[in-house]
Amino acid sequence: MRFSTFYSDRIRCSIDVVGPSNLVTFLEHTEAYRRDLRRVEYGDERDPKMREFLERIAPIMWRRSKKPMMVVAGKNDPRVPVTESDQIVTALKQQGTPVWYVMAKDEGHGFQKKGQRGFSVLCDGRVFCNNTC
Repeated sequence: MRFSTFYSDRIRCSIDVVGPSNLVTFLEHTEAYRRDLRRVEYGDERDPKMREFLERIAPIMWRRSKKPMMVVAGKNDPRVPVTESDQIVTALKQQGTPVWYVMAKDEGHGFQKKGQRGFSVLCDGRVFCNNTC
C-alpha cells in the first residue's frame, strides 16, 4: 500500500495482501491480545500526539495512487483486521481507482487453504496481465 501510494508513477498496478491502511484504525481494531505488543512496535494511538502522527503518515490518508490495485484479505485475520482492507477498497473506489477485492470468509492472515491460495495467485496473475500486457 505504501509503495503504491508514494511511488505510483513507477508502477502499473499493485497488490495489497493483508496490509494495514491506517495504524490508528489497525490498533483500535486488532485483537486485544495483540494490541499492546503492536503499540510498542508502532506507537500508542491513545496518546494525542502519536495519534496525530500516525494519522498523518497513514497511506490511506494520502490517496495518491491512481493505479489499479487488488486487495487480498481474510475475514478472520487476528493480526490485520479485515476492516483495514475494507478501508482501502472504499477509498480507492471513491477516487475512481480500479480495485479488485478478494476476501475469503474462512481465512485468517494470508490464505492457507490450497484452493483459495491457488485462486488468489490466479487473480494476481490476471491483475498483472490486464495492466502490463
